[in-house]
Amino acid sequence: MSSKAKLFVVSAPSGCGKGTILAEVFKGKDVFYSVSCTTRTPREGEIDGVHYNFLTDAQFENMINNNEFLEHAGFVGKYYGTPKGPVVEKLEKGIDVILEIETQGAFQVKKAMPEAVLLFILPPSVKEIDRRLRKRGTETCDVIAKRVAEAKGEIEKACKYDYVIMNDALEDAVNDFNTVFESAKAENNVADKFKAGNKDIIKLIDEVLKNA
Repeated sequence: MSSKAKLFVVSAPSGCGKGTILAEVFKGKDVFYSVSCTTRTPREGEIDGVHYNFLTDAQFENMINNNEFLEHAGFVGKYYGTPKGPVVEKLEKGIDVILEIETQGAFQVKKAMPEAVLLFILPPSVKEIDRRLRKRGTETCDVIAKRVAEAKGEIEKACKYDYVIMNDALEDAVNDFNTVFESAKAENNVADKFKAGNKDIIKLIDEVLKNA
């Protein structure tokens, strides 16, 4: 495997805007965005094979049995998972890979591939997650309530990641993401202020959880 290629695992609560950040980050970068598999129903505008590989429960479980996932998990009653083959193939070719997955899956990847760089994106507050999900208008109130509850649990695990940034203003979040990306690639300490063990980051996580 090329020593220059890095595997980045990005997590954030649903409604945090990670998709928008990643779309900006990808511009001008030669990175492979791994398309996850899921058994949930496509949202309006989502394309099979682009946003997700949409599978039936039977198809997903068959892939589990064949050990075809780097990680997989159940989330709000649906399966999500990252196919192993494309990730390993790109890394071996020296191409950086970005995975967008939830915390349970992120820790599975870190266990399987300790060299992976884990980055968590915080919302300004848990209340903001609720507001953004309601504005999206794609899910029922019950599902939104479950996602908000899940968000709190995910944010509590942010301290176990390598780096943590906040998506309050998009431009700042993109710049912070790029700082972490480039620092991890260069293996320097430029992004140390975003490390999860940093006392300011720990304080930031606590403030987001308190504003629930």
